Amino acid sequence: MSRRLIWVLWIALAAVWFGTLDQRALVRPDEGRYAEIPREMAASGDWVTPRLNEFKYFEKPALQYWATAAGYKVFGQSEWTARLWPALTGFLSVLLAWWTGRRLWGPVAGHLAAAILASSLLFVVLGHLITLDMGLSFFLQVAWTAFLFAQNDERSSSRRWMLLAWGALALAVLSKGLVALVLVGAALVGYTLLNRDLSPWRRLAPLRGLALFLLVAAPWFVAVSLANPEFPQFFFIHEHFERFLSTVHRRNEPGWYFLAVYALGALPWSLLLVHTLLKSWSQGVGGRFSADRFLLVWIIATFAFFSVSGSKMAPYILPIFPALALLGGHNIASLSRRAWLIHLALLAALAVAALATAPRVLRLAGDSYSLEMLQGVLNWLTGAAAISLASIVAAMLLAWAQHKVAAAAILAVGGLLSTSAGLLGHDHLSPYSSTRGLAVQAQPRLKPGVPFYSVDYYEQTLPFYLKRTLTMVATENELSFGIEQEPHKWIPTIDEFTLRWHHDRDAFAVMTLDVFERLATAGLPMTEIARNRRYVIVEKPAAPVALPVTATVTVSTTAPAAARATVPASAPAAHGPGMSGNSRVATGETPPAEKAASLNHASDGAPH
Repeated sequence: MSRRLIWVLWIALAAVWFGTLDQRALVRPDEGRYAEIPREMAASGDWVTPRLNEFKYFEKPALQYWATAAGYKVFGQSEWTARLWPALTGFLSVLLAWWTGRRLWGPVAGHLAAAILASSLLFVVLGHLITLDMGLSFFLQVAWTAFLFAQNDERSSSRRWMLLAWGALALAVLSKGLVALVLVGAALVGYTLLNRDLSPWRRLAPLRGLALFLLVAAPWFVAVSLANPEFPQFFFIHEHFERFLSTVHRRNEPGWYFLAVYALGALPWSLLLVHTLLKSWSQGVGGRFSADRFLLVWIIATFAFFSVSGSKMAPYILPIFPALALLGGHNIASLSRRAWLIHLALLAALAVAALATAPRVLRLAGDSYSLEMLQGVLNWLTGAAAISLASIVAAMLLAWAQHKVAAAAILAVGGLLSTSAGLLGHDHLSPYSSTRGLAVQAQPRLKPGVPFYSVDYYEQTLPFYLKRTLTMVATENELSFGIEQEPHKWIPTIDEFTLRWHHDRDAFAVMTLDVFERLATAGLPMTEIARNRRYVIVEKPAAPVALPVTATVTVSTTAPAAARATVPASAPAAHGPGMSGNSRVATGETPPAEKAASLNHASDGAPH
């Protein structure tokens, strides 16, 4: 392959990889959360204590927050900059896989490793969503890549490689926590036991390496602990040991869960990569370092660790994908034509089934998803399945003719483009899964410095689009720890909210459609200024006319019993003339006690 063609392919990949980052609205909860924390960090200038909606948020370390906040400072706040860090680390991961494969096994292995990684479904998706997993995966990949090269180079060069590995490991810890240390340690011990090879331990450069690790990783942990004495117990005990040993975050899946995640997430390579793993097993020789075997152990150790954990989510096994891609790049072209054709035939059947069943998505039409929204999704899904099927058929013809490298290349192109199309199609659901459109509707009516309440629910994407925080009412969501530290920033009951609403000169609030109807029935004066399929944004009407309100409004939350006590909504209510279009005033006469709203606590999932 000529150098010019290689450059053309990398430029084309970069265009596809980065070109669609701002073509989709942020979705709840992760994208909203991990876009908003850096926004608040950049706005406040506090780069030590992460905050979400102004509450202390210690679930994860700060590296990605720093990178994204810096992106906001340089490029401005947008969906593109919010997604830049996972996209950038994902792209660099593909580049590193290409370089590593070339250095270990030659140009073809490098090209194939990059192609496999850049087109694996789960890797592409997580390279374009805002989670912390891609940053963790990339720095772990840098660490074990440097470790691999340290085993074969001369002593002075080996020491430099190991220092790079220690530095990358520190950045992995700053990306997502102590899990990075556990995975690396498990892989090293597992490799030693399997291959009966102690030589890697003699090349670890432990004194210099540990010093570098602490120099990179420790300052933030020390600084945040000094500023927030409650940090160590919550971060190290609750977010690590309790998360692993229990189902405290309610993510308890069966033991085979990650097998299913792999089968789907490794498409279009799932079965072929299993063949390459089996082949890699036979390529190591006991007593001598084997890159193939170490990568195989890395995959097994990571997979096993998360499988026995009490908390399971699909992105957790992302760190195995660069290693899978490298082993695939090394071995996939040497697999038999029969193995290739069986794999491609199964893929073709899957693509045909997707095309045949895709129209069933229209059956989901209802209160959440309109027929128009689902038709948009269907169009993109049909296109994605068609692209996939075309690439599979072309790959089958090439594999039949024994052009396996070309078959892999065309399969990779189809995988990348079809997954990208599927991501773009998902944006048609944004009227339900995001608040971008809702914020655009409301923005002309909003005023700076006016109280803005989030009633009985915290929508993760809204503060990012409004560029401001909200006062949470009768919901803790995932912020219970932060609320415990600063309870004065929270309103525990609907009743207290109604008192404040009447007292405020101007005010805005966001609530679900159900809560809106209940409060309107209870007589709370509200002018609707924006609505989507899930939420309503209201403002307190101007020039109110006083009416007595004697009804009580109760709420069931996780707040302490004293905070949940029912309080008479005795302040005067107000209403104004009705409004046409999307704006209307919700008013009502004093309802009987039996019509008092009873609002149930709602919450998004906790972060991963």
